Amino acid sequence: MQYINYRESRQRGTLDFPFEYHHVTPAHPQYNMALHWHVEFELIRILSGQLLLTIDENEYTVTAGSTIIIPAGCVHSGIPDCCTYECIVFDINALLSKNDSCCKLVQRISDHEIEPLYVYPETCNDIHQIAWCLFDAISSKVEGYELIVLGSFYHLFGLIYSNGYYNTVSSQLSRNHKRIVQLKSALEFMESSYNRQITLEDIANVVNMSPKYFCRFFQEMTHRTPIDYLNYYRIERACYLLLTTDQSITEVAFNSGFNDLSYFIKTFKRYKGTTPKKYLKV
Repeated sequence: MQYINYRESRQRGTLDFPFEYHHVTPAHPQYNMALHWHVEFELIRILSGQLLLTIDENEYTVTAGSTIIIPAGCVHSGIPDCCTYECIVFDINALLSKNDSCCKLVQRISDHEIEPLYVYPETCNDIHQIAWCLFDAISSKVEGYELIVLGSFYHLFGLIYSNGYYNTVSSQLSRNHKRIVQLKSALEFMESSYNRQITLEDIANVVNMSPKYFCRFFQEMTHRTPIDYLNYYRIERACYLLLTTDQSITEVAFNSGFNDLSYFIKTFKRYKGTTPKKYLKV
């Protein structure tokens, strides 16, 4: 099962240490990274294999040894290929302090005045060493690991500044913020309305586009049609209901936005390669 929400909005780690760690293998329930975004930053390291990563409108094929920084608010997804990776989702505000001389520099990153480069291959040895130290500390949770994590993040962002591993917002010609905002609006509408009958025109109206133009826009941004993605999200929700409730297959189908059981089963097989009965609790 993939990410349930396009916009993830939950507590990361704890209130006093907002750093959430994940080790992701092919057996992980969120192995394939569905299109989503969140208000926190995310740091990823690739342990093996490769990951086809999309960040906003940019695509990257990242391999073992690479480190990736995804700024807050970026729409991103990932298709792994025999890939094992780790990620830390964190609130950058944890690095800010009124009495900290680093505050002004971190604030520029938090406010998107500058944005770090997204991808750092293994050849970026300085970034590589700090990222590996950071991930090893947070995964081990030995006494004092919080200090290592915080110190490593300051070191990481310091290297980004000192080596010029960033772009100013005005120079990022490839990133069209208006398009990203429109995509987020469309995704949020589908997330909130998936369980009722909605049309292509309904979704297009949310971003003030004609259905024809919206189809072209959405496919350029996600490489899928709006209806294909809506059905994909509905199947994800259906999987969740099958695994966590005692609803019948018919109830799950109707509560996930399908008004035809046979079409639901056909669509389920298309995305999951099996019948929904396989997901029923024994």
